Amino acid sequence: MKKKNGRTFRKRRRKQSSLGFASLSHKDEYIFLKKWLKERGYEDSKLRPAEFSETGRGLLTTKSLQAEDLVIALPEKCLLTTDTVLNTLCTFLIAEKCGQTKSPWKPYLNLLPETYTCPVCLDYKTVDLLSEPLRRQAYEQRKRVQELFVSSQPFFSSLQPLFPKNLKSVFNYHAFRWAWCTINTRTVYMKPSQRGCFSKDPDIYALAPFLDLLNHNPAVQVKAAFNEKTKCYEITTLSTCKKYEEVFICYGPHDNQRLLLEYGFVAHNNPHSTVHVTTAMLLKYTAPEDKQRPMKLSILQENKLLDDLTFSWEGPSWKLLTTLKILSLEADQFPSWRKVLLGHVISEGNEKKSLDFATEICLSLTEETQHTLQKISLLKSDCQHLVTQLSLVEALRTEELHILQKTSEILWGLRSTTV
Repeated sequence: MKKKNGRTFRKRRRKQSSLGFASLSHKDEYIFLKKWLKERGYEDSKLRPAEFSETGRGLLTTKSLQAEDLVIALPEKCLLTTDTVLNTLCTFLIAEKCGQTKSPWKPYLNLLPETYTCPVCLDYKTVDLLSEPLRRQAYEQRKRVQELFVSSQPFFSSLQPLFPKNLKSVFNYHAFRWAWCTINTRTVYMKPSQRGCFSKDPDIYALAPFLDLLNHNPAVQVKAAFNEKTKCYEITTLSTCKKYEEVFICYGPHDNQRLLLEYGFVAHNNPHSTVHVTTAMLLKYTAPEDKQRPMKLSILQENKLLDDLTFSWEGPSWKLLTTLKILSLEADQFPSWRKVLLGHVISEGNEKKSLDFATEICLSLTEETQHTLQKISLLKSDCQHLVTQLSLVEALRTEELHILQKTSEILWGLRSTTV
């Protein structure tokens, strides 16, 4: 007979709701996971799984955290690495999921997402709505995963004696993609000791049950590493966190395009976010009759100035402005291109021309982004099954629009001060 929840439970739930979260600690799957972790040496009295209104599933603290406090110390026995299984994590995850009822990792496998929102999992209609640089990376990711799946077929075939089922029903592309995304989005960096005869290279991937419920926040600072003395993967916070608030970690100073590509989400109010400018976009606004254009592009390439050209919340990057200044040099100014790299002002005319150049690019990207957002709005009405994916891309493109609008204001200010 199912146990009824009493008055105290209902009061607690109402209080949690007012605080913006709902506890998950009472759910069977989390009870089993905590028991499983305890059997492997993990003890914790402050972290609790919860569903948050803004970030979804995460961990809250029942005690206030101060800078330099240890957030979590997960014993090595709880970590899933190739040291643990002597094979690739990808193959292991597929095999364990297939025989999940008998898997010793069942409590952890039960809590892994069934689907992911990395670009490799997105519908083609959704991917085509990404900005050109990210769209290209998304298709490269898809191709890379497909090639890895194909190249793994001989190894998968060798495992047939271990499975009563037809191997193709176990190690299919859908399962392989799920395992790849699990590893790509949830592993922590780890450099364990050498494995002797098994491999000369140190393993850098480790799945960390429970710890991987911690969400990313770009404003948070942490220290994270495997402690050889305690034999635990430890995270220490460098920020403060109030009691009953969500505990965050930081994956690094990544912009939202990188976060979507690698982890399948975007962070709100991300100070690291940028809008990328491609070489094709630069060429679109340079005069083809400029006889020195090939030489200018060669100089930019040699000095690695054509990589990572961006607009950010602070306007055009130094790289982008420097690139535009070199492309804007008149024939008689071209011999002074090295001075541009050193930050010298060649002429007021060059300064103005490069800012006009930046403004044209910014305006073009703004119009393209606005058009894409209109398309997303229409698709959300017509393709209900893609709403989650489309909302994710919509959030990304909306942020890009805000960055471009902010950049436009900054450029207007810079142009007004250039005589």
